Amino acid sequence: MTHARQHTIQVVAHRGASEDAPEHTLAAYVKAIEDGADGLECDVRLTADGHLVCVHDRRVNRTSNGRGAVSTLELADLAQLDFGAWKDPHESPDWGDPEYTSVLTLERLLALVADAGRRIELAVETKHPTRWAGQVEQRLVQQLERFGLTRPPTGSTSPVRVMSFSARSLHRVAAAAPQIPTVYLMQFVSPRRMRDGRLPAGARIAGPSIRTVRNHPSYVERLHQAGHRVHVWTVDDPADVELCAELGVEAIITNRPRQVLSQLGRA
Repeated sequence: MTHARQHTIQVVAHRGASEDAPEHTLAAYVKAIEDGADGLECDVRLTADGHLVCVHDRRVNRTSNGRGAVSTLELADLAQLDFGAWKDPHESPDWGDPEYTSVLTLERLLALVADAGRRIELAVETKHPTRWAGQVEQRLVQQLERFGLTRPPTGSTSPVRVMSFSARSLHRVAAAAPQIPTVYLMQFVSPRRMRDGRLPAGARIAGPSIRTVRNHPSYVERLHQAGHRVHVWTVDDPADVELCAELGVEAIITNRPRQVLSQLGRA
């Protein structure tokens, strides 16, 4: 793993240390911090009563013992659910505490990061389409403002960035909080974007899938030539980690932060 060990890449825990703990739970994020992750990634959705919660799917069926769409449920409803029951509880003794597997609000995650005792970056993905449309970005920026994250001190970079597959979502964020970096996520890449490495207006960082990088490694160079950083998701296989290191990407988003850090010679 020569290349991987030589190259410094930011390791971002995808939904927390989600290979070891239930995704988007406090347990997963505490584990990621303990494992030494440089950053944490989360998805956010807006509840019926206006709270941002860390849930990937439109519905809670897969990752909790409840049913229904996040957007139709209030926070109090979600707080009654167990978001860790679907994963083997014997893997972590902390799961016995309901705090570790109850619904995680973005506010609680921001507080965890603030209290970590070291710089931990946060990559927040907005999920679209949603019935709440622009309200998601509005509430997100308001929440980040409360934690003093929309205007980093002079000479420093923001510890938070917003990601989305929706160019419109990123445009809203860039307009409301221009100092927050934005990441345009890509499942597939059009021939035009592949040729010139351009991103939608308002997007500063490219977020291609590992499949895209694997199939079109030269695309990373085109993105760099266009002045963009490259954050790749979701990178779990050691061969893919090696490839990302060889290509010089700036960040790897992974379900296995501890293992990736070890492969990079940092654990």
